[in-house]
Amino acid sequence: MAAVTTLFPVLFMLILGFVSKRRGWVADEQKSGVSGVVFKVLFPIMIFNLAATAEIDSSKIAVVGFAFAVYIAGIFLGRLVSPFTGKKYAKFSPYLLSSEEGGSVALPLYLSIVGQSSNTVFFDLAGTAACFIVIPIMVAREGSKGASGKDILLSVVTNSFIVAVTLGLVVNLSGLYGALIASPFGEMYTKTATMATQSIGPMILYCLGYDFKIDRETIAPLAKLALVKTVYFGIVIGLFFLLFPALMADRIFMMAVIIYLMSPSGAGLVPVISPLFKDEDDAAFASAFIPLYLVITLIVYTCVVIFIA
Repeated sequence: MAAVTTLFPVLFMLILGFVSKRRGWVADEQKSGVSGVVFKVLFPIMIFNLAATAEIDSSKIAVVGFAFAVYIAGIFLGRLVSPFTGKKYAKFSPYLLSSEEGGSVALPLYLSIVGQSSNTVFFDLAGTAACFIVIPIMVAREGSKGASGKDILLSVVTNSFIVAVTLGLVVNLSGLYGALIASPFGEMYTKTATMATQSIGPMILYCLGYDFKIDRETIAPLAKLALVKTVYFGIVIGLFFLLFPALMADRIFMMAVIIYLMSPSGAGLVPVISPLFKDEDDAAFASAFIPLYLVITLIVYTCVVIFIA
């Protein structure tokens, strides 16, 4: 029942977006306007806040580094297997192997088992670095092929995701965030950040549902990409046992690793890689992959509850 309680709001927003498109409740232009507000205005605020408020646990730096390396390696693996997963989507599909949907899926599922835990912070830090620093740079470079080095550098340093996470880390590491929270303006900042970001998750899911489309041409590459993701992160879970045996001996920590690594790609990743989409079919493919992978996540979660929890 905990899994249903967690996943139903996610599925509801996806279905609401899907039905809105098919019933004509929301026109494409209206959806594009919503996407613009969410991804170009509010999303950078969320990234800044995530970077500024991240609790960097020095005791797990090695785990953060490994998780980060895993996400980046997933991109290159995706490129290697693109002849298998589908050359048509090879320009952006490898990036779907580079992150996990923590906030809306993995974290609620994990906490439904353990109650409270900070074992997921290393995924959050590694995912933020991969998704909002490295991938925007790679996307900017790919989108600027044929441009001069100066133009490529300019497109990188002006990327809103990179600017937001860089400023957030500066505020975090310099102690400015702590000073702000301790000041009379701390509550004002917290409430403002909450107001600006609380609708982002639901709206991203709504847009993914709006763009969701599966046909005979896409079902095979979607299934193959899901298979690659499952096998790859299954191997990574095995490596966690090999590299961090003491941590994995802790059942609570082990469940965090399994649930996170077997969760869908991060919903926030889609707007980051969207400059690589050539047409609506590309957007539909990326949007469809995340809800489809929820099936695998639910199976893994059930197994964790039955055999480990």
